[in-house]
Amino acid sequence: MLDAFVQGLVIVLQWQTFLIMLLGIFLGFWVGLLPGLGGSTTLALMLPFIYKMTPVEAFAFLLGMHSVVSTTGDITSVLFGVPGEGTTAATILDGHAMAKRGEAGRALGAALMSSLVGAVVGSFALALAIPVVRPLVLTFGAPELFMLAIVGIAFISSLSGEGGRGLLRGFLAGLLGLMIALVGQDPQAGVQRFTFSQLYLWGGLDLVPVLVGLFAIPEIIDLAIRGTSIAGELPKGSLAKGAWDGVKDTFRHFWLTIRCSLVGTFIGIMPGLGGGVAQWIAYGHAVQSAHDAKERTGFGKGDVRGVLGPGAANNSKEGGALIPTVAFGVPGSSAMAILLGAFFLQGIAPGPDMLDKHLTLTFSMVWTMVIANIITVVLSFFFLNQLAKLTVVRGTVLIPFVLFLAFIGSYTSNNHIGDLLVFLVFGVLGYLMIRASWPRAPLVLGFVLGKIAENNFYISTIRYGGSWMLRPVVLILIVLSVVVVLYPLIRLRKGSDVSETVA
Repeated sequence: MLDAFVQGLVIVLQWQTFLIMLLGIFLGFWVGLLPGLGGSTTLALMLPFIYKMTPVEAFAFLLGMHSVVSTTGDITSVLFGVPGEGTTAATILDGHAMAKRGEAGRALGAALMSSLVGAVVGSFALALAIPVVRPLVLTFGAPELFMLAIVGIAFISSLSGEGGRGLLRGFLAGLLGLMIALVGQDPQAGVQRFTFSQLYLWGGLDLVPVLVGLFAIPEIIDLAIRGTSIAGELPKGSLAKGAWDGVKDTFRHFWLTIRCSLVGTFIGIMPGLGGGVAQWIAYGHAVQSAHDAKERTGFGKGDVRGVLGPGAANNSKEGGALIPTVAFGVPGSSAMAILLGAFFLQGIAPGPDMLDKHLTLTFSMVWTMVIANIITVVLSFFFLNQLAKLTVVRGTVLIPFVLFLAFIGSYTSNNHIGDLLVFLVFGVLGYLMIRASWPRAPLVLGFVLGKIAENNFYISTIRYGGSWMLRPVVLILIVLSVVVVLYPLIRLRKGSDVSETVA
């Protein structure tokens, strides 16, 4: 295995393979910056170009492109508050808040460096886990995936702000997100729910226009009302801290970055959960890692840990998602399902052969993801501080550009006018939530996890009846979800007891 590991690096660094990988990185870089287009769509568009390539060249091209999309998607999220990818929305909460404070360079540095750490952790998890991951994947059936979604929903309590009112509003926003996830056809009975006889709504609401509307429109309105730049009026020559400070933050909170990378890897291994789930659970963990209530109130207002956690998880999940794809032919995400098509186009069957006959190819994928992210991060650092200067450009100049990005990002999800209407409706909803001091993160978490929870609940009850609740892993996850919900409540109670004692 060690020989195949080294050989995998050697074949990736051969000049022709390396140049093809650089082409993929170049495409992925720009796809990540443009909202809505998405890594999965680009993978599908690029499949016809791999027919004449060798397997190593094909996967260097496709993975080189896909593995950097999430990295550069954070740049758009931080600078403009518009999610570059559907899976980079959590970065907006603190990343864009830092940009408004004049710390765009620091936020970008933290996002990119944590992404690199996450990519390395996820890639080497792939290298180490392939021989031993089979028992883990086979342990997780529909009941365990349902409970994993419930654990994710339980993190709503962590994202809801401080105080009893904050928790109540958070849970209500999460409930609204779960209700929005119900729009479309009932997966079991085929009954229409909340579709109002509109064919567009039969398939449910798409994640991209919902997220872009929730986060982009409120920022555009705020920018128009303030009449200043994104960063407001800063003292001359003080674009706050640069990208290097973000790198230092990554190593200052190194264990949080590693933990969130492992969270992303684990979520990636579980087929069907996806990057959005990994990012929001990692963000919830980052919030819970705060030592006291005062620290927690800084999240959502520009705490760098709120950038590090999602950034790390978003990239590590790619290595995790590749594990079941390569080892068993079970795609861990929609992008991996498309990549599975690439295997068949190359005449390769995922499974035991990838751990034996094609072991060198498997390790070349590991090295491709690592090298692609290193190249992207190193090149990005050359102009991050220049990009950060966009936050001091007058709002009247930026608003048309950001609005154009938001419209394009929303429309390209389905190429339907309904996407634009959803974008506008959720934009208004997002603005009203900000004005009323309601948290948006719980709504997004409820929406992302709603469909996953519902589908796996149906499968569990049909296949196992009520006995699925007694499965060992399910019981462990039930306990974990209760702990996740009660922890903020207990801390809130202790805080009120202390304040009463002081009074």
